[in-house]
Amino acid sequence: MPDLLPWAWIALGAAAVTIGISKTALPGGSTLAIALFASVLPARTSTAAMLLLLIVGDVFALISYRRHAHWPTLLRLAPAVVLGLLTGFAFLALAGDGIVRRAIGVILLAMIAVTLWRRSRPITSSPGGNLLLAGTYGTLGGFTTMVANAGGPVMSMYFLATRAQVMTFLGTSAWFFAIVNIVKVPFLAGLGLFPAPVLLMDAVLAPLVVIGALIGLRIARRIDQRLFDRIVIGLTIVGAVYLLF
Repeated sequence: MPDLLPWAWIALGAAAVTIGISKTALPGGSTLAIALFASVLPARTSTAAMLLLLIVGDVFALISYRRHAHWPTLLRLAPAVVLGLLTGFAFLALAGDGIVRRAIGVILLAMIAVTLWRRSRPITSSPGGNLLLAGTYGTLGGFTTMVANAGGPVMSMYFLATRAQVMTFLGTSAWFFAIVNIVKVPFLAGLGLFPAPVLLMDAVLAPLVVIGALIGLRIARRIDQRLFDRIVIGLTIVGAVYLLF
């Protein structure tokens, strides 16, 4: 078990609850968990530790929203996401923590700007979006999720850009990250990022992810579409700014 101070365990516990909520109600909230983990653990270690907890949250997201996915959107994203994952793996293996964090922060802020610009224009596409949009967001989503589990905000911006309704948003997002997170495990394992202390720490934190997921289910049933969009964008901005410093 990692030798951490009480305040560090409190931060990790809050992050675990946030992960659960982000999986079943507020996908952009994952950036807050990223910030908390990165403030306590080394960047690469925090990426691996968070991944296993995200997979726990994925189970609850799939149970709740598996029937609401828009599969054409997922298939359209797949080639670009694979490219992003491979690029992200190479970047994670070679780049320093500071470079990784700042790169992701810049990408997230750029995606917010592009999304807000698109949402100010008349609707010209179906919920799947066009191939250029899917290729851009898919590549960036794969890249950021591999290097820092920060793909949630990028893909949230994509689903918001395509004007997906809340349940379609949550269902498509649930399947996307359940598949991607499982694919990431052998990559990070190959870098030696799952030592016994990390596994024990995640075993302690996993029940808090479950609690967060149950809280998120109650929130999702009551949230207004406009409020939902604003919260996701706001949380993404907060997380992106944090990563820049």
